[in-house]
Amino acid sequence: MRVPIRHIAGHLLWSTHGSVWAVYRLHPGPHAPGGREEMAQGTHVPAAVREEQLAKVTHVVRSLSGVPRLFGLCAQVDPGEIALKMIEGIEPAEQASDAGRHPWVENVEATLELLDGQEMHRRTLWLAVPLQSKAGSRHLSAQLSAAWAEMAAMLGIRPAPVVRREVSAYREEASRVEAALAGGLTFRPARPAEIVWMIQHALHRGLAEPLLTEAETSTLYGGQLLDGVLHSPSYADLGQARLQEGGINPELDDADELKMSGRIPRPGKAWWRVNTGSPLRRRWLQIESDTGVGYQAQLALAECPPAVGQDSADLFAQLELLDFPVDYTVDLTLVPAEKAREQVRRKKNELIDQADQYDARPTGMPASLTEAAHDLGELDARLSRTSVEVEVQSVTVLTVWGPTAAVCDARARALTALLGGADYRAVRPAGLQEALFTLGLPGTVRPGVVREFTQHQISEDWALAGAFTTAQVGDPNGMFLGIDLDCGTTRPVMINVADAPKVDASASMGIVGDLGAGKSVLQKLITEAVWARGGCAICIDRTPVREWATFARAAAEGRAQIIDAARAEVSIDPLRMFDGPEGRHYALSYLTLQLGIAPMSTAGEVLHHAVEQAAAGPAPSMHRVLEVLQEMAAREVGRRKDAAASLAGLIRVVATNPLARMVFDPALAPVRLDASSTTDMIVITTTGLKLPPKAAFDKPEVLNQQPLEALIGRAVLYLIAAIARQTAFEDPARFTQVVLDELYWLTSSAEGTALVHELLHDGRKHGAGLLAGSHDAAELGPDRGLMAYRALARTTDRARARRGLEFLGLDPDDDALLRLVTTGLSPVGQKGRQGEFLLTCPRQNTGRIKVFIPRIARITTSITTTPGHRTSTPPPAISASEAADARPRPTTTSSVTNTGPSADARVKEHLR
Repeated sequence: MRVPIRHIAGHLLWSTHGSVWAVYRLHPGPHAPGGREEMAQGTHVPAAVREEQLAKVTHVVRSLSGVPRLFGLCAQVDPGEIALKMIEGIEPAEQASDAGRHPWVENVEATLELLDGQEMHRRTLWLAVPLQSKAGSRHLSAQLSAAWAEMAAMLGIRPAPVVRREVSAYREEASRVEAALAGGLTFRPARPAEIVWMIQHALHRGLAEPLLTEAETSTLYGGQLLDGVLHSPSYADLGQARLQEGGINPELDDADELKMSGRIPRPGKAWWRVNTGSPLRRRWLQIESDTGVGYQAQLALAECPPAVGQDSADLFAQLELLDFPVDYTVDLTLVPAEKAREQVRRKKNELIDQADQYDARPTGMPASLTEAAHDLGELDARLSRTSVEVEVQSVTVLTVWGPTAAVCDARARALTALLGGADYRAVRPAGLQEALFTLGLPGTVRPGVVREFTQHQISEDWALAGAFTTAQVGDPNGMFLGIDLDCGTTRPVMINVADAPKVDASASMGIVGDLGAGKSVLQKLITEAVWARGGCAICIDRTPVREWATFARAAAEGRAQIIDAARAEVSIDPLRMFDGPEGRHYALSYLTLQLGIAPMSTAGEVLHHAVEQAAAGPAPSMHRVLEVLQEMAAREVGRRKDAAASLAGLIRVVATNPLARMVFDPALAPVRLDASSTTDMIVITTTGLKLPPKAAFDKPEVLNQQPLEALIGRAVLYLIAAIARQTAFEDPARFTQVVLDELYWLTSSAEGTALVHELLHDGRKHGAGLLAGSHDAAELGPDRGLMAYRALARTTDRARARRGLEFLGLDPDDDALLRLVTTGLSPVGQKGRQGEFLLTCPRQNTGRIKVFIPRIARITTSITTTPGHRTSTPPPAISASEAADARPRPTTTSSVTNTGPSADARVKEHLR
């Protein structure tokens, strides 16, 4: 194969066909050097955002001119790439859970095992714009130089050089193109290695191809100006491949017998004289390279529906639903409105002539002429609406591939059926496979034979197809959470809540869903990832089974601390936990809340004095406060004596209650709050604590009449909130996640509401975040809009589902979304459908995902709470391919394995 590249200088490509192209990477990502950061688009976007994106794409199309070309390529993803993203930003920890292994290495290895053998890809968009030099002589010089290069290659003569003046002129022209693109889509100039990767990808479809990740950081293949002349490395090795249209398929043809008998088909020999299939049935392109033999099928879009609804016009977005990757190349010819109107007038005149001819026939004029006249009239009106309008004349080529011709052929038929169901007609022309393949290479001219597939649309209608948009869900790196269910192939989803404060975003997350929808499992997976990646987690567990305590003991063995409010195994005495003014503040606030006294009363003054005196002693404690009050009652006189005696009596009543023992018993060891050195997970179980009803907080007389257990529970909850707040805000350098499951219980009190409020408002600047779960979005509180991460699980009640969709920022009145939330997420009783969520991340990208539990024994044995499903041994984990089979999508053939262990060794070396 002849490579169409003469020179590459930065993002400029000199083609062997005489043209010069500027190549750009669209949507380069949030961390792409040289590119502007952008908000990632999810699959589900609000109508206003969709309209804004449509306006931007329309602006870009109208800003371009000439014959640009758009490439939508599916870059192969290796499991090692996901593993490297999982360890990005993690420094090797000094502490180790066992045998010197980093606690995160198990998760990375489990992810590698899960993704091994999966066909994974990511959609990348590239725009190639041919440049026209202002000087006609220079353009003619480029054409002559290219022609001379063709002859020189055959004659062995050195081609004409590209001088500095020519390079500067085309760079100036490229800067004008970039100015026209500015304000629309985000982009950056492509790197020379990326341009070369585009050719390598085209030749290695169906095989193990070079990774785009390596090309994104490579400095190879670029030319340099030396002595005023552009010098580039040789690109001849890229073309070391044999292209054969309708090549022999070992599965369909008896290739071994043909080779043994010497009857391999030769040019000019009839196909029926040998044991092979008809060439009309072998409509694929066989590409043989040094890495193997791959098969590709090129489909041309031959017909589009005359009218299509805006909601279903996103043709290219629908390609993501297939369970195999599809590349597309769109060759555009942009015609100004005035010129397009002239063509419309010409077609109108032709229709009039045809109508006059049909009038002379007895059958009359066919209805198709009337429809054509109506369409031309509408097109003329829309072209006349604005002078900046353009007509888009596009040739669209869709490419599928496989390791065998049978797989490739089946995928091509599945794609044709999918498009046919949407009134699009795609053809796989025999004899044009190589020509359509050539169109997908950067720097090539459009073959004249493909002009018959040209489609005519105005810019806004073409933009509706979604060719310039991509869909992503999750964060660029972090923990492997699951797979994207809006993508037919395996596309990993990652989130990194701990890094959100570093990019000026909230690390708080709200999870909403029905009972058994998977909220607690998702919370536990995120919590386990936080501590294993070097952070700290504080969990308040109100469940009677103490599920978080069980999970912490298993998942963070040796690094967990359990505080059981009912069993009183440790002390949460504020004077023993906190030093200095903090301890005195929390102790006084707790006592005034517990005893129901006013801080500015006589009793409040006596209590303040007792706390100060107890804190100043050699062994400060709440028990010592009681002793000080007894001493004051013995020596003071008057009102102070009565107040001290009364306070001492009330405290004795509280201290003798088992629920308050962890506050007043001096024999218990105090809680260790130095989580950075001793523990990674602190679980506070509140089983046995009762709270006053929410209505009681509005009426003091009702509150004072509540049972003693409820008043003690309220005061103890204040201390628990103080522990969580103090630990979370102690070390901003170490991320801390505060986990509050079933949030309605905590926010029913003023103390719990204050903790949630403070975490949401001040957590980011202290390197902390709130992880809250609830059955209703309204229970997350009035400040739930400050949560950057949001997840919605199955919610069968339509009113709650609407509030959940509004919480995600989606249209709560969208019937399709309501059906998805009420019946389409984790349907009850369907095996393999557990753990489905709608997920929104700080980049405002919303998508449907399936959460996976890593195949790690310490996690799988304690993470679920389904009765009858808790086991002492890890259950068999579902694989990504099994989960893919369970999701609703078109049925096609099996996927090809295209993975490699190239990054595995680097991952393990970094973590050990």
